[in-house]
Amino acid sequence: MMGQPVDVPPQFNTFLAFDFGLKRTGVAVGNRMLRSATPQATICAEGDARLVAACDRVREWQPDALVVGVPFHPDGASHDNTARARKFARQLAARTKLRVFEVDERYSTTEAVSSGASDPDAGAACVILEQFLRRLS
Repeated sequence: MMGQPVDVPPQFNTFLAFDFGLKRTGVAVGNRMLRSATPQATICAEGDARLVAACDRVREWQPDALVVGVPFHPDGASHDNTARARKFARQLAARTKLRVFEVDERYSTTEAVSSGASDPDAGAACVILEQFLRRLS
């Protein structure tokens, strides 16, 4: 989803984003009106515990939809974490019954670090969410 507008129902206003990682998953919340994101505490869990913690965040924030960053190699090729992030997105959709949007998250952590994020994972989730919000139609 690099560059093109995203067709999101107009009643979807609040979004929760995840920067999937094997050990740490960054989290950010944002809304359509401000088109900005706020970092949340990073989830430090693996496997099912990560999914449970993510679902807890969904219950806490009650977003209209979710955004998951999907990593790719610089040339756009998939790798092991591409499939893992997509599986995480499918599991979130199944458990929360919310629509999940995938965003190409190449360079999100680099961008977060270069902008001074104190938590690179949460910062990357903000970058991912703000990228998504800028493309809403």
